[in-house]
Amino acid sequence: MRNSSLLLLGGMIALPVGAANAAGTVSIAIPQLKVAEYHRPYMAVWLEPVGGGAIQTLAVWYDVKKGGNEPGTKWLSDLRAWWRKGGKSLDLPANGVSGATKAPGTYTLALPANLKPGAYTLNVEAARETGGREVVSVPIAVPAKAASVSGKTELGAVTLSAR
Repeated sequence: MRNSSLLLLGGMIALPVGAANAAGTVSIAIPQLKVAEYHRPYMAVWLEPVGGGAIQTLAVWYDVKKGGNEPGTKWLSDLRAWWRKGGKSLDLPANGVSGATKAPGTYTLALPANLKPGAYTLNVEAARETGGREVVSVPIAVPAKAASVSGKTELGAVTLSAR
């Protein structure tokens, strides 16, 4: 997540002061997997209106510094659900959305303060090199109410907290 007003505190991202105006927060756990070759997952977090419409990407974490003939964006299509829904049309790096891959831990994102009231689906997708791929979805309503879902392999708990 590229935002100079964020602080990294013991594996958890502390939200900027302006996040108090957010519709809520999303906490995403990346589990420590006991595998022979571990690579940090590429991840995408997005909202989509239940009735259809354009998605809103909240975060996309990938190898932002990888350059050369195989830039980090080359493997973003492995985040298949996000890629098909609108990721392929996103101009990356996107300020406030793009960020580096994250180590195992828990990370918090603010939901946009300007979300219109209604029903949405919050999606979190992870894909790992020499690993698995997983998507979890949480139905949410704005104004936000608490909700939670847990992944089975690549993702841990994904929790929505109301403001």
